[in-house]
Amino acid sequence: MANHKATKKDVRQSTARNERNRYYGKTTRNAIRDLKKLEEKAAAGEKLSDVISMIDKLAKRNIIHKNKAANLKSKLSKKVNALA
Repeated sequence: MANHKATKKDVRQSTARNERNRYYGKTTRNAIRDLKKLEEKAAAGEKLSDVISMIDKLAKRNIIHKNKAANLKSKLSKKVNALA
């Protein structure tokens, strides 16, 4: 365990960041799951912009890799465009 004051603070900060990142990641995964369940193109189109924004924020904060973000956005866009 850490003995220095600064190291103890760093442990506290990294724990807080880890919890925050887990929350953002889980919230985004739930939004993606809900988007995939939608059957109407209009509703899915509206939700798609919100989900893409969430994915971009994750990539910006380095919670997910930028290429993974691009892949997710591409797959979701294809799915929404394929809806009748």
